[in-house]
Amino acid sequence: MGIKGRIHSIETMGTLDGPGIRFVVFTQGCPLRCAYCHNPDTWDPRGGYLIDAADLFNKILRYRNYMEFSGGGLTLSGGEPTLQPDFCAELFKRCKDAGINTALDTSGYCEQKNLEKILPYTDLVLFDIKHLDPKSHIELTGRDNSKILENLSLIESKKVKTWVRYVLLPGINDTPEIINKLADFLSGFNFIDRVEVLPYHRLGVHKWEELGISYKLKKINPPSKEDLNCIKRIIAQRGLKVS
Repeated sequence: MGIKGRIHSIETMGTLDGPGIRFVVFTQGCPLRCAYCHNPDTWDPRGGYLIDAADLFNKILRYRNYMEFSGGGLTLSGGEPTLQPDFCAELFKRCKDAGINTALDTSGYCEQKNLEKILPYTDLVLFDIKHLDPKSHIELTGRDNSKILENLSLIESKKVKTWVRYVLLPGINDTPEIINKLADFLSGFNFIDRVEVLPYHRLGVHKWEELGISYKLKKINPPSKEDLNCIKRIIAQRGLKVS
């Protein structure tokens, strides 16, 4: 019997989660409850459906030409993929053996032993940082960020290329003081290849309504292009590549 994983859905031609055209697998289950999550339907670890890693790999192979032509590959997203380390490691190992690029999209909120299983087969980590302040992080996600920051150091020690993702939330994590602390913190890492500053959006609000969950950020508007560029300039001043 093969290794099975519980997933929410797949996207065969993704262009937002790593370089090139990517086969994106959204895994089921997440330990965080981010106030701006656009996939709350992936939170429940009992949801989604089970699939064998070998069967999923065979599906991925059908799109190999698109991935190779565009410099893409496979991205495991979520939910939180590190909740299913054996499944992720098995899928990534099969892809690596076949010469397919692998990217792990993670919040970093997981046990280090889980990351240790997956990282040997990972070409790129897409690492979300929500807020550096522990108290604000709890208010925003329901969890402390100490484990997350420790895991970023673990990834650094394994020399795995990393793209840090930071969703800009006006009035919550966008002040110059907060951004300067973030830039100072990130500039101490050698394997952070770039920082992606992403504007807050409301595209997933309808899912909250469908699930009957109260959405707390109704009064928050997306940042302006000017504010977004200002934040990017602060981070770029530390010598970090920003997009």
